[in-house]
Amino acid sequence: MLTALLAPTLAKAADIVDTAVAAGSFNTLVAAVKAAGLVATLKSKGPYTVFAPNDAAFAKLPPGTVESLLKNKAKLATILKYHVVPGRVKAADIAGKSLKVKTAAGLPVNVDGTMGVKVNNANVIQPDIEASNGVIHVIDTVLLPPTRASKGHH
Repeated sequence: MLTALLAPTLAKAADIVDTAVAAGSFNTLVAAVKAAGLVATLKSKGPYTVFAPNDAAFAKLPPGTVESLLKNKAKLATILKYHVVPGRVKAADIAGKSLKVKTAAGLPVNVDGTMGVKVNNANVIQPDIEASNGVIHVIDTVLLPPTRASKGHH
């Protein structure tokens, strides 16, 4: 009886990585996760909230950015972890709020749910894609962690 109840859930619940692969619009993100060696992390139990830049978001970066990041695993891993928040955060959880949320990179992002949802300067264009080990929010801009060299323009 119990297996019959669990079967449909197990069949459709893919983890964050498999969900991103299946979506087909995260080829750059998936390649970056593989290059940075983060596949095992994002397939682990979690739960994680991932702000996932789609391929169009990566395409907006200056030419050569993605290629240079793919060669610099440490920097790439930091940038990718900057898109991951421990725990399962859904759009409804942040609606009407403005928060600073600590990412897996140890750096905070600003999450603003007052008009739609924005993460730093990125818009969430598709919220709440469920995965077995977390939730994915599609964003239209790659989040770049603040560097000491750049001064905040707010």
